[in-house]
Amino acid sequence: MILLGSIVNGIAIIGGSLSGIVLKNMKEQTKDTVTKGIALGVIALAIQMAIQASSFTLIIISICLGGMIGEFLKIEDGMNNIGLYLERKFARGNSNFAEGFVTATLIYLIGSMGIIGAIESGVAGNHQTLFTKAVMDGFMSIMLTASLGVGVLFSAFPVVIYQGAITIFASFIVKYLPQELLDILMHEISAIGGLMILGIGLNIIKLTKIRVSNFLPSILVLIAFLFVQYYYF
Repeated sequence: MILLGSIVNGIAIIGGSLSGIVLKNMKEQTKDTVTKGIALGVIALAIQMAIQASSFTLIIISICLGGMIGEFLKIEDGMNNIGLYLERKFARGNSNFAEGFVTATLIYLIGSMGIIGAIESGVAGNHQTLFTKAVMDGFMSIMLTASLGVGVLFSAFPVVIYQGAITIFASFIVKYLPQELLDILMHEISAIGGLMILGIGLNIIKLTKIRVSNFLPSILVLIAFLFVQYYYF
């Protein structure tokens, strides 16, 4: 089953979120400590990913151009509006619903693990990477739901759609790409994803407020640059 890895990932997020709902009555001080613990882990992961960049100049250019595109398209506002709509429908006054939905969605979507895992599922039918990601996301969902509310549960749906789309696309396209180009793409996507995850970590500990969603087009900008660089330079 080509989408098995993505489906298991979504189920793990839902299961972790349901467990987190049970733990939502933990003390506020405990929630704060756990949330900051998650933030520290996210920041550490982000730094590990970001330092893999072979060309920080290209990464910075992609981030800046992608951020401009994201601001023009108002991606962050759109994601918040989706969260607020779901909040009105399902949360019944949970003021953290939109924050939980957007934060969890970004954490689960950004990064090379989901992309590489989805590609492996599509090309080789190997779901092991997505199974590993499912375990990580499941545990993170427990803590995020306990601290940010039920909005985290609904992040499972964009995760399944996003990773599933990559898997299906990969099954048709990636087999025709040179292995060298594929390696470069995964390496640099991991680096730019690390910068965005760093922004998420800083947001979680409320050190700043970065509109991370608006940087998502940076990945497409980076891919375009890498294709041009590989084939024409």
